[in-house]
Amino acid sequence: MYSVVVYWISLLLLLAVVIVLDLRYNLLRDTSTAVKRPHSYSRVQLAWWSSIVLAGFIGALVDFFSGSDVGIPTLHSSTLILLGISSATTVTARVIDISDITKETRNRSQDCERDSFLLDILSDGDGVSIHRFQSLVFNVAIGIWFLLKVHYHLAGNADPTAVFPVLDDNVLILLGLSSGTYAALKLGENKTLNRTAGSCDTPPVVHDEALDDSIAARG
Repeated sequence: MYSVVVYWISLLLLLAVVIVLDLRYNLLRDTSTAVKRPHSYSRVQLAWWSSIVLAGFIGALVDFFSGSDVGIPTLHSSTLILLGISSATTVTARVIDISDITKETRNRSQDCERDSFLLDILSDGDGVSIHRFQSLVFNVAIGIWFLLKVHYHLAGNADPTAVFPVLDDNVLILLGLSSGTYAALKLGENKTLNRTAGSCDTPPVVHDEALDDSIAARG
């Protein structure tokens, strides 16, 4: 049970370190010209899964060195794929951001300040988006399941040789599709933006000239 305590303490400490690094060095922030740079969804996702897996690894190592039957922890291929999905999402988002930054005439949604952490990671150029919300819900739910499974194994309630749970292929596909949808839609996130300074609070208004003429004629 000592390893279980270390496991949860390690997770809290890792999350605390991430928060401190974010506050001091913008660890989880987008590249932005805003005074208060918004949080990046992809970076938050990578930090979330990295903290969960590393905390489990630390708990398993403590169990091993305390002389229990749990061997040196090994990462199942499904866990590696999980981390790979998060890493690939972060890399893809970064490449897209660099591409947008090089287009000097384009005003990026990331250059707009928002009011909260949740709005930062859930919002794109048109406000809160359903694909970001979907991905967030799936990652949080599966992450909590992963945490409880590791706790269950470290507490000696399951096979002591396998600390990390095996993720079903369909679960990995679900996470991959969510991240892929996020990355695909991020490609067009700033393509239609034509904001002027001070207009970050509302999406740009696109006028239909034919419709405008029709309304003017009726008036």
